[in-house]
Amino acid sequence: MRRSAEAAQLTRDRIVATGVTKASSDGLHALTIGSLAEALGMSKAGVVGPFGSRAELQSAVLTKAADMFVAAVVAPSMKEEPGLPRLRALIDLWCGYLDSSPFPNGCFITAASCELDGRPGELRSLLLTIVTQWRAFLREQIVIARTAGDITTTPDADDLVTTLIGIAMSANQEIQLLADATAPSRARRLMLAAITR
Repeated sequence: MRRSAEAAQLTRDRIVATGVTKASSDGLHALTIGSLAEALGMSKAGVVGPFGSRAELQSAVLTKAADMFVAAVVAPSMKEEPGLPRLRALIDLWCGYLDSSPFPNGCFITAASCELDGRPGELRSLLLTIVTQWRAFLREQIVIARTAGDITTTPDADDLVTTLIGIAMSANQEIQLLADATAPSRARRLMLAAITR
């Protein structure tokens, strides 16, 4: 029984991993049971089975992409001291993630935001939750650094969150569309300047 559950989880993980790669290239709405079945050499029933529906599969793919970002950027930054050391680490990890993105089209969440912002539904609601949690985490780190006296009181925390995310989204475009090798280092410099000015 245990071996069967492990095998089922491995199959599910394999489907989601392939789904993340395909959705990064083609978009979440282009992700179909048929295209995944073909890519994996599985039946359509075998692909949809662990999820129950295409919508649940898309949600699992989006959640996995967000989890990958958290594992690569958020979790390691938490090993640093709260305040400016953690913010600096967060920026370094974030820019490094943009530079060597595990996704063919760069930042998955940025691409999904462009795709889903005008499409109401459960997938957009899930993305909204993911983005809201990231913005809240970033704001919390800024407030902690400000309370510790590590950074100045202006601009306010929400302005800094918008500035940092804007720089990251611009860097993603420069890396992906413009093939600008200087974009990650410029993003890092601009982000650090924004929090320490």
